[in-house]
Amino acid sequence: MKITVVKSFPVLVGKRPSFFVKVYTDEGLTGVGESGLWGRELAVAEAVASAERLLIGEDPSRIDHIWQTLFRGTFWKGGPVLCSAISAIDIALWDLNAKALGVPLYKLLGGKSRDRIRCYAHLGDVSREEMVERAKQYAADGWTVVRFAVLQDLATGILDPKPAIRRCIGDCEAVRAAVGDEVDITIDFHVRLNPNHAIELGRALEPLHPMFLEDPIRAENPASYRLLRQHISLPIATGEHLAGKWEFRELIEEDLIDYARPDLCVFGGLTETKKLAGWCETHFIEMAPHNPLGAVSTSACVSLCTAVPNFGVLELGWRPGVASDVVHGGPKLERGYLIPSEEPGLGVEIDDEAALAHPMERWELMHLKRSDGGFTDW
Repeated sequence: MKITVVKSFPVLVGKRPSFFVKVYTDEGLTGVGESGLWGRELAVAEAVASAERLLIGEDPSRIDHIWQTLFRGTFWKGGPVLCSAISAIDIALWDLNAKALGVPLYKLLGGKSRDRIRCYAHLGDVSREEMVERAKQYAADGWTVVRFAVLQDLATGILDPKPAIRRCIGDCEAVRAAVGDEVDITIDFHVRLNPNHAIELGRALEPLHPMFLEDPIRAENPASYRLLRQHISLPIATGEHLAGKWEFRELIEEDLIDYARPDLCVFGGLTETKKLAGWCETHFIEMAPHNPLGAVSTSACVSLCTAVPNFGVLELGWRPGVASDVVHGGPKLERGYLIPSEEPGLGVEIDDEAALAHPMERWELMHLKRSDGGFTDW
């Protein structure tokens, strides 16, 4: 079997921008992958187009060899654009190979370490009252983990640290009172605070026992996480901004985090993330993949999380049953847990004609600012 074509599909799934890659072979089998570089999907499409000429005629079962060729085959290595392109191609190759063998993808990753995948639900950027009501409903529906973020002023888009810290403390107190101690809470700092403010908030949240603090500070300088480790006793999670295992090195080797949050659709696909999971296992770090995307990303995450021994929790933005003529299939959701599909491969398919009928337009993520007009992180 040989690769014949690699196609990019920057599309709208409903109103949501999504970027898929499909790998075709001379035996008629195809595989599908997804990229997660929000707002820069068209840059990734050019990287995929550049990679296609290296892939045509290749044996798609040589997954790791292809990964190395794409990552190391240019003078410029790594970075989110290249790794996002590699991620989508890599996931598609795993999907294709599992289909060729007629087995669900998790069986190629080592088989089941568990029967279901614990997930956390987003409460959203909403008022405290609505946040509390959503948390109660999720708990009633069987979810055991909910998540909310350090929020900007919802009316103005302004995020000043002190008001944001005060609001987050109040939000956490309200959600904890609403759901009790049996439901875990994760709090996404969204890299919106500097280390001193992150320490201030982290200490204030200790009596409320959140499951972890997500992305408390920006990840460009891992040394900053040493400072957090010295002053915060709560578990720390990070990794969604990182592209490739090398960017995790200090965080893992110096035991600076408790949960690793790679985005399979940015980090380098299943091949790279499986290697990261093994490395994390030696440091008792649990995997909690970043997964705000759609059915393909979710199915890839479920495949990985089903197989690795050191799984913690999975982010879940997608929901089964979302009507779309572009994407079909995906795992089942039962009371806050995803059930691995037993279909060959990922159990997800992309309809080429429907995808072409719903092209993505250029778009941009929300930008936040401080009250003085200065830029601040999203």
